[in-house]
Amino acid sequence: MDGSFASLASGEAFLARGEALIARLEARQARIGVVGLGYAGLPLALRFAETGFAVEGFDIDLAKVSAIAAGRSPVHGIPDHRVAGSGMRAHGDAAAAAGCDVLVICVPTPIGPHKEPDLGAVRDTLAALAPHLRAGQAIALESTTYPGTTEELVIPVLERAGLRVGRDAFVIYSPEREDPGNPEGTVGRVPKLVGGATPACLAVGKALYGPVAGGIVPVSSLAVAELAKCYENVFRAVNIGLVNELKRIAHAMDLDVHEVIDAAATKPFGFMPFRPGPGLGGHCIPVDPYYLAWKARELGVASDFVELAGRVNDAMPAYVISRLRDALDGFGTTLRGARILLLGLAYKPGVPDTRESPAMEIFGLLEERGAVLSYHDPLVPRFPATRRLHGASPALASVALDEAVLAAQDAVLLVTPQPGMDLALVRRAARLVVDTRGAFRGEGPGVVVTA
Repeated sequence: MDGSFASLASGEAFLARGEALIARLEARQARIGVVGLGYAGLPLALRFAETGFAVEGFDIDLAKVSAIAAGRSPVHGIPDHRVAGSGMRAHGDAAAAAGCDVLVICVPTPIGPHKEPDLGAVRDTLAALAPHLRAGQAIALESTTYPGTTEELVIPVLERAGLRVGRDAFVIYSPEREDPGNPEGTVGRVPKLVGGATPACLAVGKALYGPVAGGIVPVSSLAVAELAKCYENVFRAVNIGLVNELKRIAHAMDLDVHEVIDAAATKPFGFMPFRPGPGLGGHCIPVDPYYLAWKARELGVASDFVELAGRVNDAMPAYVISRLRDALDGFGTTLRGARILLLGLAYKPGVPDTRESPAMEIFGLLEERGAVLSYHDPLVPRFPATRRLHGASPALASVALDEAVLAAQDAVLLVTPQPGMDLALVRRAARLVVDTRGAFRGEGPGVVVTA
């Protein structure tokens, strides 16, 4: 048993429910429920199953539920055989949650239209789980969020159910650290931050994640774990904002920003290279600065670096459009009516995910300016209808990348170089290439590198 229980306040009875839950976790007899079977939840659920736990999966997307029931993976990069061999059962409602010893919440936490936190999915999940909560269970939140969320949202749900946190039920925050598109995965290799509402909750969290994580990093509170998750990604957002400003300065001085970065990176201490691009994408890095800044404003604390980085990175799609317009002008072509082929709609190479992708914003800005658009992305065969920006047809499909298509364009705009994309063909057949990633640096006439 974890020694944390022995060190609780003197005279307090040993917490039998916590002891029993830890014993079940250590013996792999606990039933784990994972709510949200996306890029973070499904790998975690499979990791639990592969280490000997019985696993129940929950998702409101019935297509995911059906795929898992048929032994197919609904998440790019996770092979079908892992799902088929997992023994995991998937559910479209929360009724089976009552039979779970642990409920792990891995649902999206995007930003709203005014850059405010959108915790609707967390609230809806807790409301669905509430009728099925019972004594002896643990709830772990993994979704990225601002410090204070677990205490403000999760604990009251348990208290309304008559469950005392740390005695009857256990509350944990342990942020996901997934790297979508990484074929090696992260769940079993990367250390896991674990914070508990009480020492007993922390002891349960350590027993829960110990068998499946690449090490455990216990912290003193839920809020420390929440803030650490924000800081991990805000660190990247701030440094990407810095290098995106640097590229504009370098362009004004007619210097190659990548050469500058490579030169600085030869310093073996006190420097970490970051690369410029068309803007931030993904589920955390574009979102976390706004979660942290929102919380800072609530506390009356300035977050100047964080907010400035957000503004710099948000401005990158418009900067790309300005560089594309200038490049077209050099060929005697106006942006309005120009035939533009975007390469890559996903937010990063190797994934089909377009959420928060700068390519989607660039597509919308070009459409507003009257460009005639098409795109090629082998992992996004159809334009995401749910992410239409300014009237783009949901019937728009990825075009084949061949010489005829490339030669017909006034410009080819490289946003996300997907694996297998024939960039040599692009360079050979395209009249004008505008490169937001630095893949064509040094290629000479007909290439404009905005990165």
